[in-house]
Amino acid sequence: MAASAEKVQQRVAELRREIEEHSFQYYILDDPVISDAEYDLMFRELLELEASHPQLVTLDSPTQRVGIEAGEKFQKVEHLAPMLSLANAFSARELVDFYRRISRMLGETAIDFVTELKIDGAAVSLTCRQGLLVGGATRGDGRVGESITDNLRTIKTIPLRLKEDARIPELLEVRGEAYLPLSAFEALNQGREARAEKTFANPRNAAAGALRQLDPAVTARRPLAFFPYTVGHLEGDELVTQLQALELLEQWGFRVNPYYRLHHSMERVIEYCQEYESRRTEMDYEIDGVVVKVNRLDYQRRLGSVARDPRWAIAYKFPGEVALTRLRKIHINVGRTGALNPYAVLDPVRVGGVTVRQATLHNEDDIRKKDIREGDLVKVKRAGDVIPQVVAPIVSQRTGAEREFSYPELCPECASTIIRVEGEAMAYCPNTQCPAQRLEKLKHFVGRGAMDVQGLGQQTIEKMVDLNLVEDAADLYALTPEQISSLPGFKEKSIRNLLDSLEASLEQPFSRVLFALGIRHVGESVAELLGRSFRDIDELYEADPEEIASINGVGPEIAGSVRAYLDQPSNWSFVQRLRKAGLTFQADAAVDTLTLLKDKTFVITGTLRGVSRKEAKDVIQGQGGKVIATVSSRTDYLVVGANPGSKLEKARNLGIEVIDEAALHSLIEEASVSKGNG
Repeated sequence: MAASAEKVQQRVAELRREIEEHSFQYYILDDPVISDAEYDLMFRELLELEASHPQLVTLDSPTQRVGIEAGEKFQKVEHLAPMLSLANAFSARELVDFYRRISRMLGETAIDFVTELKIDGAAVSLTCRQGLLVGGATRGDGRVGESITDNLRTIKTIPLRLKEDARIPELLEVRGEAYLPLSAFEALNQGREARAEKTFANPRNAAAGALRQLDPAVTARRPLAFFPYTVGHLEGDELVTQLQALELLEQWGFRVNPYYRLHHSMERVIEYCQEYESRRTEMDYEIDGVVVKVNRLDYQRRLGSVARDPRWAIAYKFPGEVALTRLRKIHINVGRTGALNPYAVLDPVRVGGVTVRQATLHNEDDIRKKDIREGDLVKVKRAGDVIPQVVAPIVSQRTGAEREFSYPELCPECASTIIRVEGEAMAYCPNTQCPAQRLEKLKHFVGRGAMDVQGLGQQTIEKMVDLNLVEDAADLYALTPEQISSLPGFKEKSIRNLLDSLEASLEQPFSRVLFALGIRHVGESVAELLGRSFRDIDELYEADPEEIASINGVGPEIAGSVRAYLDQPSNWSFVQRLRKAGLTFQADAAVDTLTLLKDKTFVITGTLRGVSRKEAKDVIQGQGGKVIATVSSRTDYLVVGANPGSKLEKARNLGIEVIDEAALHSLIEEASVSKGNG
């Protein structure tokens, strides 16, 4: 009996090795050495053996790619290192500017670059321990994603166990793009059309939707593929270059996109970008640009990142594809900040693989400048291959029946008189209770990147407003199961899921809450800067515009918008209601800098001898302090150099402690010692 069990175990191991090798030949090398029928026979034998001996099933078995039972929801997972986004370049000149910028920062002119095609799919991370695939996640907000391990196992071009052609690391995180080949996308849509099902708009949406299926068996029915593009984390070894990372990924059994190149000059990088811009239609997958990376990893570390973008990489974006169609009507959409956004209603047209029915017109000045009229034949393109926009009318095709557009004087949603701020192109509805603004603010508040409340799509939010269940986001946290049950489609389980998601949103950090408020000009990056610079909403409320504007990356326009928002009584009342509901309005103590400079505010005046003003500012901020431009009663220290201005007198009048450069260094040393002893 024991001998029989041992033979079964040996046969299972033998089948797995053969199947994985033939899968590698077929999916990675595109060079099969056996027929499909032979492969199917081996796979069926393995399935039968594992079914009769379930104790032999392992995570790296090829049978685990077909999908296991559906789960209820995705778990959050923190990436081993942040998955950053990329800044964009839209011309050769901007690539040259990128080179000059990093050359100046590095003090080097001889810089090698690696270029890779920018695949239009869904970014994911894979985690391998001792060579075994143990985890996979979506990009999420770059720091925390959703675990989709079982779905990623269904992708044939992702190895379940690393090949031993290179030394296997103890822990490895691979970053890459999951995508749907164009040929597979077309076949998928043809099948859906035959079944009278709604077709997918583009391969990217189909891929992203497949990855977020609760049932991996559904994911397995969509023939996704995967290209890795870097190593995000590695233990037990050290990489030197991006080129080495790509070569190692190939040795470990990944199918790396074959079109990557090493370049010794920016001129060659530009030539590569221009070449593949003309060759983009040759690929069996959508590409929307080229990613340009500094090859040396030590240079990457020296350059670092700003906000969410690495300084050592940039995405060269291809121009959007252009199509002709008829513009039927121009309508106005009122956004969450009250901005009146004009958009065009078009005859449906395919642009870049997507059917476009509406396109942005930016603002009234843009309509007037381009002389766009209702009834025009117009050029339409997808900006950055994402947002459809009207480029220009075909004036030569006009018949005389076209109609010039008259911008409304009253808000189309609430009939309030619209306002135009001098120097700005946009017009605004000033009524903060405008129904359209309320709806858009609610959608923004619960959206991804903000509070991330699951189960609240646009139709549900609209129904909540129609039924007078909510007027603003604070009302969401007072909803009862009975109220939610009045919404179409909400039963016991979906009601509980929504309440659980609202409860979970109370854990979102201060920066996410600031972003969710929908303050004009405050995006995710600015919200993070504010969340790091002020210990709570009360300190931000007390700050004057100059203090807010002094934060690197904020500036006067954003500061004025923040100040105007907080000064509006209805907005401050809204904040207090959210605070009472339990939302986080203070910085996470776990990430505060443990030094004596924590929460201390500095102003620098005069010329410092030993360091530049910027260097002094960086040192103070690095130790947890804050540097602002103007002296106020909330200033803790005025750092005085040679030839100080009027700030010195103001500080003395206010009783602010005045220190010189030497005292600043002593304070920092004392803070560092305190940190070390802590």
